[in-house]
Amino acid sequence: MAAKSAANKHRYQIPLGLLQPMWLRSRETLVDNALVYDPIATRACQRCQLAPECFSGDIDQKQLLHVTLARLCDQHVSAFIKRNPDGWIINVGAGLDTRFYRVDNGRCHWLELDVSEHLLWREKLFHRSERYHHLCGSVDDLSWLEQLPIAEKAPVLIVCEHALLDCTERQVAKFVQALGCHFDSAQVCMVLAGDLCNSKLGRKMGTSHYQHGYRSPGEAILNCLPWARWVRTDSPLDRDCGRWKMWQRLVTKLHGYKQRLTPVVVQLRW
Repeated sequence: MAAKSAANKHRYQIPLGLLQPMWLRSRETLVDNALVYDPIATRACQRCQLAPECFSGDIDQKQLLHVTLARLCDQHVSAFIKRNPDGWIINVGAGLDTRFYRVDNGRCHWLELDVSEHLLWREKLFHRSERYHHLCGSVDDLSWLEQLPIAEKAPVLIVCEHALLDCTERQVAKFVQALGCHFDSAQVCMVLAGDLCNSKLGRKMGTSHYQHGYRSPGEAILNCLPWARWVRTDSPLDRDCGRWKMWQRLVTKLHGYKQRLTPVVVQLRW
């Protein structure tokens, strides 16, 4: 018992918002036919002290929602890399995301972008790679755009899985417009919240508290960047998954509800 207590004292105490997404992927890795297989997260979580708040609420439902969104993002990033093997991926608000290890093709260029204290946790928990780099920045402080070592015509994908969920609609619009003005051509894969995520029904889908809510996320983003070539929206219930309850799949078939009760993945290209 004493040895176990001593081991716990040496585990990292990481903020809940940073740790829980990685822990949910770690839990998913142990599920049969896991939607996301993430042994890197599993090993990292063994070095972390889990706060009691990690277990609050319907963890199984939160896990399902989180990993379904993560899988959708993985699929979009993999498709981009397949079309552009030497392309650039900028992971904004990287946190403790391990997508590089999950989808890397051995050739792509990868930038993990976040505030400095989060990047320090990444350095402690994950092994280094000569093909991905850390860069300080956020969705609010856009000075990092001028520091990017990317050639003008290089294919670029900007990924925002969690960063924009903590932003207001005004902040989201400013961020998207800044990207549109900086890059002549690029693609964005972002997760945005529907306007009913904070409702009682939304909570039963596994949602948390988000700083914005769109009735139609795709249309809202297109309004921010009207010169975009196209915008596409994927709901976590778009792909068949038997772990979603029957009533959840039925509710989202009602007109207009599928994009409003959960966060969705929005792809934008210009």
